[in-house]
Amino acid sequence: MGHFQKMSLFVRQRSATITGLAALLFTALLSLSSLADAGEITDMAGRKVTVPDEIRSVYSVSPPGTCMVYAVAPELLAGLNYAPRPEERKYMSARVRHLPVIGGWFGQGRMPNLETLLQVRPDIILVWQWKDSATTQKIEQTLKPLGFPVVHIRIDTIADYPAVFGFLGRLLHREKRTAPLIQYAEKTLRDTDALQAALSDTERIPVYYAEGADGLRTDCSASLHAELIPFCGGKNVHICESGDSFGMSKVSAEQVVQYDPRVILARESAFYKTVYTDPRWQNIRAVRDRQVFQIPRAPFDWFDRPPSFMRLLGARWLMNRLWPEKYPVDMIQETRTFYQLFLNTPLDRKAAAEILHL
Repeated sequence: MGHFQKMSLFVRQRSATITGLAALLFTALLSLSSLADAGEITDMAGRKVTVPDEIRSVYSVSPPGTCMVYAVAPELLAGLNYAPRPEERKYMSARVRHLPVIGGWFGQGRMPNLETLLQVRPDIILVWQWKDSATTQKIEQTLKPLGFPVVHIRIDTIADYPAVFGFLGRLLHREKRTAPLIQYAEKTLRDTDALQAALSDTERIPVYYAEGADGLRTDCSASLHAELIPFCGGKNVHICESGDSFGMSKVSAEQVVQYDPRVILARESAFYKTVYTDPRWQNIRAVRDRQVFQIPRAPFDWFDRPPSFMRLLGARWLMNRLWPEKYPVDMIQETRTFYQLFLNTPLDRKAAAEILHL
């Protein structure tokens, strides 16, 4: 490459950089100017944040927050973290199904598409990271120059759902909408508390959470991803501290045989369809007793990934699976009630049974 060509290339690159920075600055200024009619709130991390009085669009950097906004005010969602799966699309409005996929900070090294985020220009950005201060700092460092108000929510445990719904109701002026959601969440927590109080440690049922197509990935007993097991009167057989927030530890079939759980929760249908015929699993008590249950996943997983508000229904489902005599509920009717309340989706009994894999 000659001297003139090198200089020409440098000029073009420099011009593109300046243009990109100018566009970024212009967008940031627009975002700041939109706060002219704004007020100061205290977010769930105790931070003072200036937000518009009327919030018209919201982006969450990870699926748990996106799911919360979907339940409270789906019309305010500015974008999605990932392309919806077929079982999710079935229960989403056409508007939400066709929102731009911005991405986010979740999983293994994922990041949002900042160009798409700047195009969408949400009024606020919700941030949630489970006990991961390093990732949260990285998010703040990336978003701060863009000028968007960043609001932290706290969902470290299922017990936080009433407070999160209450906070979002006030923030988004949807208190009437969130009131029955809070009531449902509080009732679920009372039910789990009552069940746990009635059990001794020796009565708790050993449970293995089977992830992956072969069922040989799982999450530690201390992990958010397996939180429903102890909440619902079970005992996670994979006892350990979480190495990271992603989880999905690899285990061997021999290790699961040694655990000998009384119940197996299957996340993937591929595993569930083969577990009763795969010779590696035949000596496990849960398989012999046909106590392998496939976790419902529509429209979002009821148990995990993402750990969303669907876990409120998942808790009732798991209590009924583990303790049908202590927690006798009509899960078909319970599913219909929940979908109408949280998703504005009517279900007949047949559709609810299909979701429950009955």
